[in-house]
Amino acid sequence: MPLALLALAIGAFGIGTTEFVIMGLLPQIAGDYGVSVPTAGLLVTGYALGVVIGAPLMTVLGTRISRKTMLMLLMALFTVGNLLSAVAPSFPLMLAGRIVTSLAHGAFFGIGSVVAAELVAPQKKAGAIATMFTGLTVANIVGVPLGTFIGQAVGWRTTFTAVAALGLVGLLGIARLVPAVPRPEGAHLRRELTAFRNPQVLLAMAMTVLGFGGVFAAITYIAPMMTHVTGYSDGAVTWLLVLFGVGMFLGNLLGGRFADRHLMPMLYGTLGGLALVLALFTLTAHNEITAAATILLVGALGFATVPPLQKRVLDQAHGAPTLASAVNIGAFNLGNALAAWLGGIVISAGLGYTAPNWVGALLAAAALGLALWSAALERRDRTPAPDPAAAPRIPAHH
Repeated sequence: MPLALLALAIGAFGIGTTEFVIMGLLPQIAGDYGVSVPTAGLLVTGYALGVVIGAPLMTVLGTRISRKTMLMLLMALFTVGNLLSAVAPSFPLMLAGRIVTSLAHGAFFGIGSVVAAELVAPQKKAGAIATMFTGLTVANIVGVPLGTFIGQAVGWRTTFTAVAALGLVGLLGIARLVPAVPRPEGAHLRRELTAFRNPQVLLAMAMTVLGFGGVFAAITYIAPMMTHVTGYSDGAVTWLLVLFGVGMFLGNLLGGRFADRHLMPMLYGTLGGLALVLALFTLTAHNEITAAATILLVGALGFATVPPLQKRVLDQAHGAPTLASAVNIGAFNLGNALAAWLGGIVISAGLGYTAPNWVGALLAAAALGLALWSAALERRDRTPAPDPAAAPRIPAHH
């Protein structure tokens, strides 16, 4: 494994920690600022929307500098945003800190995916992308539970201070380990925009929005669901997030292993399974054992879609992958924002803390439908049209 992949994984670890640690801290943050849990959920929605906006914006701004330099600048921005979150005296400033942090997220994973894919042979691209995303999944096994524990024991501000320190570690890792690859010849915005003319690129991004959105519909409100419905204590949320992280780690390995060989079948199975598991979560959430097992499955099935979806965008974008890759990372977070918002709506409507699971199941099922449609269009485009000149001629009768 190239050491540069390790550096990218370190950065992904920091980003993954700050993205997901908010889930276990929502009740504490809501209490400190005197807002409701659905209102505190805007910290998830705001972060996700920031990624959607920041992914193309930061990527476009970085087209004139080397990818290594841009990755370092993004980690610096990430650190500043987390420090702002740590010291924010009011909820609006806390939200602003989350948005500043999020601006680095999409471009980092988008540019990082391209760098990772270029470091290995063509038949190993999905595996290289999965290696980088391993940092994100390990964050959910180590960083997020530890951050949740620190936040509950000492205070959530300490958690965000520690995450800012992770940003500095990621910055140093990139500076030392990622090679200074020159900016590709002919790389400019107009060329990058040509990728969006391909309907398959847009379909893959739509699958990303709906599929991973299904995961966040349930996971955004996991803390109140597990404590109010399942009956777990506040402290148990930490190890439940560990289970979710283990599922993500396993799903990422699965997706990276099979996406290079069976990409579309992989998507059919994971999206269909995710829709089913999320629907069942409405029932399994009422028992401690089945709820824990379901959380593991949601993480595994949800994250098994990430390497194949990211690889599909890279494959379909052809010679202009950087912006498309970053925008697809934004698509993951657009799904997160949509799901968190819809989940808050159904909770506020009095449907209960398990209602977001139905939202997630419907989103995942819609993503499966798009995957089937995308494959059907691809088969149609690959089928050669009949050649009139090759048709047998019927002799005329006189």
